[in-house]
This record gives sequence, structure tokens and C-alpha cells, in this order.
Amino acid sequence: MLDQQAASLRACAILSLTLLLLSAASLVAQEPTATKYDHNKKPNILWLVAEDFGPHLGCYGTREVFTPNLDQMAAEGVRYTKFFTTAPVCSASRSAWMTGMYQTTIGAHNHRSHRDDGYKLPEGVQLVSHRLQKAGYFTANIRETPAAWGFRGSGKTDFNFNLDEPAFESDKWSDLATHQPFYAQINFQETHRNFKAPKRADPAKVEVPPYYPDHEIVRRDWAEYLDAASELDRKVGLVLAQLKAEGLDKNTVVVFFGDNGSAHVRGKQFCYDSGLHVPLIIRWPAEINRHKHMKTQGTVNRDLVAAIDLAATFTLLANVPGWDKMDGKPFIGDFSGPSREYVFGARDRCDETVFRLRTVRSSQYRYIRNFTPHQPLLAANDYKERQYPVWNLLKELAAENKLGPLALPLVAPTMPEEEFYDLEADPHETKNLIADPALQEVIDTHRRQLDQWIDETKDQGAIMEPAEVAKNEGRTKPASPKSGPTKAKGKKKQ
Repeated sequence: MLDQQAASLRACAILSLTLLLLSAASLVAQEPTATKYDHNKKPNILWLVAEDFGPHLGCYGTREVFTPNLDQMAAEGVRYTKFFTTAPVCSASRSAWMTGMYQTTIGAHNHRSHRDDGYKLPEGVQLVSHRLQKAGYFTANIRETPAAWGFRGSGKTDFNFNLDEPAFESDKWSDLATHQPFYAQINFQETHRNFKAPKRADPAKVEVPPYYPDHEIVRRDWAEYLDAASELDRKVGLVLAQLKAEGLDKNTVVVFFGDNGSAHVRGKQFCYDSGLHVPLIIRWPAEINRHKHMKTQGTVNRDLVAAIDLAATFTLLANVPGWDKMDGKPFIGDFSGPSREYVFGARDRCDETVFRLRTVRSSQYRYIRNFTPHQPLLAANDYKERQYPVWNLLKELAAENKLGPLALPLVAPTMPEEEFYDLEADPHETKNLIADPALQEVIDTHRRQLDQWIDETKDQGAIMEPAEVAKNEGRTKPASPKSGPTKAKGKKKQ
């Protein structure tokens, strides 16, 4: 009897243990499914766009700027050191990177053109927001933000063409959490003139470009610009904190970049690095970061990247058709090819001032061709004369014979037909090497690359706007008093 009871107890124990092991095995088998990241899942995409902003952050080595949030974002993501827009002014640049096409190819090269003539994008060209929307993305250009932030997004688009449907579906941050996957932008005005940020930078300690006179007006203006960058960083920090608070950071790729170079003399609207070189920082969520193409934290990437590459890259990463029809090239992902050898840029009519500049930049050199050399760099421009204190200072100091040799080209009556700079030896592009006999072979290579680009991309800039349209800043008719520039109040925004 005792033997039978013992056998029965052993059988029950074995059965219980077997059931326990089967249950544990089931839980173990289920756990990876619950926690494993699905790489086929489309991530949210958030672009943070600074207006008129060069790479002037602490993580890029700038002094007297206070940018802990973007510096931390760079430490958690990838910081690009050679990222360039294809135009040095907002409307042309934005028309390009929102379509992945050169502005000169799609007829969007003149600043704020086609506002009243019904011009549409060429067949097959679409906004990246429309491509993503058709693939199931919810799209937003955020104006309405959480009250705790204390600021609104500018909602800037500024395209040089007309659309048949809105560029985005929403302008509300509150829509994002309930509409995923999303592609959203927040545009920041802080670094656009006029600068109004709290004062932090010491004008005596800021590092100004060497082609400016060392003058209190120059230093104060540059310090105010850096203060604007510090305020921009504070607001970016609020956005990143909100993403985390709502759990959106776990599946949102965050991209920070500038729409064109900084609003200073020889910067914005000109084809030097100071007009085209902008920051780019991309932070991948931890799970996505494990994917072989999105690595690694704290990376510094020195490849040449064009702003039009963003549309192609994120269209590809979202598994949306059309990236292969763009001028932009994916620089991340399965189909990304070798890094670019050259990036190209163009400046055409801006405001009432007509220039035609074309440039090609390799890793070390920049070549610029000026099709309008009769124009001085300080050609009459109402916007700059009212908004840039250094613009007028240069003219005053030149009249008094008080400018140094590096500043004299800024006030010359004409500009060179060609310019060539060694960016490694001369990062501020102060020494034009176009006549250097030792560099003629490399200069010719850049000339040929630019010629080829102009031809292959069907650059439309060779046909200038009618004089009356240029005079009216891209309008076919003079602006009405209600919609025209408010010159008397000095509030015209560019």
C-alpha cells in the first residue's frame, strides 16, 4: 500500500513539474515576440528645421553658444559635418529638399517666384509629404504646440510653386500620438532676423569670420545670432522632452538641420560655405539604431550630403516608391550607394537683386562660377540694408578707408567670374586660387563637373525672369498695398 501511495505521489510530482516547465517554456517562447523590434514597421519621422542657420552649435565647435540639447542629440545620434543645401535662400532651398529635386530643374530657383502665376511642379515631381501620405503616413507641419512650451511652430513652407492640395494634413502636435506613423516638421524662427533672444554670448569672446572688420557692431551682431541659436536649442529641448513624455521617442527618427546658411553678409544668398553649409543631426531610436544601416550613437559622418538627399533617404526608409526618380540620393539604407564626390548649389534672383551663381563643392575644394560678375556683392537690396547692420557698416568703413584686405572684396564694384577655394587650408574661403598654376588640373575637373551638372539637370537659370517680374520680386503684377512689403515698418520677412 505504501509503495502504491509513493508511486502515485511521484507521478503527481512529475506531472506538476512537466506542466510547470511547459508553462515556462511557453512564456519564454512568447517573450521575444513581445519585445522584438519589427524592422518592417514604419517609424515616425520628425524634422526640426532651423531658419537661416549654419553649423554654429557647441557640438560643431562654436564658442559662446549654449546648446546642450542639440549637443546631447548629436551624442545620441549621427552628426554630419559636410551637409549642404542646394540654394542659399529659403524658398529655393525648401522647394528643393521637399521634393528631392534641384530647384533649378523644377523651375523653383528664383526666390519667392511663381506666387501669382499658377505655376505647378513638373509631372512626376511630388512633395515628400505627399509621397509619405499616400503610403499611410500622417503628415503635419506643426504650428499648434502644447501650452507648456510657450511657443508655436512657424509652419513655414515657402515653396516656389502652387499645389492642388495642402502640403500637410495637420498643424497640431496633439494629432501625432493618435496618428502613427507620422511625418512631421517643426520650423523654428529664432535664427531668422530680427534676433530677439535673451543675451548670453559675450561679444568680446565670439569668433567672427576673418573677412569681417573687428568692430563692436560686428561682434554684437554675431553674439545676438549665437544667442538666437541658444534659444533655438532651448525650444528643441522642449520638443525632445515631450516626445519622451508621450512615449513617441521609441519609434521616432528625429532630424535637425538648417534650411540655408546664416543671415549674415556673404552668408545667406551667396554660394560660399557660409551660405550653403548647415548642420545635420539624426537621432535614431534605440531599437531602430540596432539595424545595420542606422548606427551608431555618437557617430561623426564626414561624407558629402546634399539636402535633397533627405527626401530620397526617408522615402526609401519608409518603403515608399519614388526615391529613385529624384535628384537626391539615399545616404542611408539598403539601396544607398557610395557617398557623393560632389555637391552642387545655385543662387538666382533674391528679392529685387538679380544674380546667377553656380557652384560645385568636393570634399576639399569649392568652385564658383558667376554669370553676373558686373554685380557687386553689396548690390542694392532693401531687405539687407534694413536688417543687416554689418551690410551698412562695411560701406561706411570702406568710404573711410578703414577696411582690411580680407574685407575689401566684400565692397568691390564687381565680383570675380570664377572663384576656387581650398577649404582645408582656408575654411573661410578668403584666398581665391583660380589663377594658381599648380591647381589648374583640379580646377578644370571642377569646371567640368559643374558644366555636366548644369547640362544633365537641365538648369533653367540660363533664362532670366523678365525685368519687370524681377523688379516685383517674382510677381507678374506689382503687389497690392495690403500684401506688399512693409518698408516703412521694417518688418518684411525673408
